Amino acid sequence: MNKNTIILLSVAAVLVIAVSWGVSKYNGFVNKDEAVKAEWSNVENQYQRRADLIPNLVATVKGYASHESETLEGVISARARATQITVDPDKLTPEKLQEFQAAQGELGAALGRLMMITENYPDLKANENFKELQAQLEGTENRITVARKSFIDLAKEFNASIRKFPASIIASMGGFEKKPYFEAEKGSEKAPKVEF
Repeated sequence: MNKNTIILLSVAAVLVIAVSWGVSKYNGFVNKDEAVKAEWSNVENQYQRRADLIPNLVATVKGYASHESETLEGVISARARATQITVDPDKLTPEKLQEFQAAQGELGAALGRLMMITENYPDLKANENFKELQAQLEGTENRITVARKSFIDLAKEFNASIRKFPASIIASMGGFEKKPYFEAEKGSEKAPKVEF
């Protein structure tokens, strides 16, 4: 083999390796992007589970505390607003995530007020249906926390992978963009005051 053939084969080998690497990186980004979208669906699923429990919980409380209509209506209204906000995983922007999180936070606060009024009704707290719904709601809140953490972990992994050089070149060419994270609710940095 002459010198030109060796150079030509070397250049071809380098190109094949570079293209293979680029395809591999691109496919890796696609897999990570899909994992983030799937976990986002899991987050929405857990919030939907909570929303589905609320009508039964409200109906049970209503039977015992019908004069607490303002609180009950607040929960129903907050649920309606929270379920109206959906976020397309392909258009998951920080603004959309913040809007979603605010609506879910409002619903959480309304549920908190509902649980506080139940303290005034010992018969309600003893009701088996209410206790079961309350346990399911508590379990759902835990599932939401786990799903959010998994989403954040996957988004972090995806974001780091698209920012590292030289993979960032492939990510930029492929149109992969940073995924937003859930943020702590406003005021959560301050410990609540507990007074006895």
